[in-house]
This record gives sequence, C-alpha cells and structure tokens, in this order.
Amino acid sequence: MTIIVYSKPACVQCTATTRALGAKGLEYQVVDLTQDDEAFSRVEEMGYQQVPVVVAGESHWAGFRPDLIGQLA
Repeated sequence: MTIIVYSKPACVQCTATTRALGAKGLEYQVVDLTQDDEAFSRVEEMGYQQVPVVVAGESHWAGFRPDLIGQLA
C-alpha cells in the first residue's frame, strides 16, 4: 500500500503524522503542497482544506489521526 502525506512547511500536525507513521515502521512519501500545484489541486478536489492530508490506499483523512495510523500497521 502506498501512503502519501500531503504537507506544508512548519506544520505541527504534519510532523506528528510522519513521526507516528515512522514509529509504526510504515513507509510513506511526503508531498509539499507549497511546491506542487497539481497536488494542491488534488487535495482541494478531495474536499480538504487543512493539512496534513494522508492518502493510504483507498482511505484518506486530514489532520493528525493516530487512531487511523494505528489501523494501517
């Protein structure tokens, strides 16, 4: 399963999310929305207005969600 974390610089919840993913031994890719206009549009089309946005296979959510990260492990 591919895990993508859409993020912005200096985002506390983004850092918490990537740390939690790493602590569970999960591999992930970080996409900086300030550097990738296509990714920014994709996240907006999904209906999200806050970061991080995590896309894990068919699942996706916004914000720091340790409960959902735990389900991925």
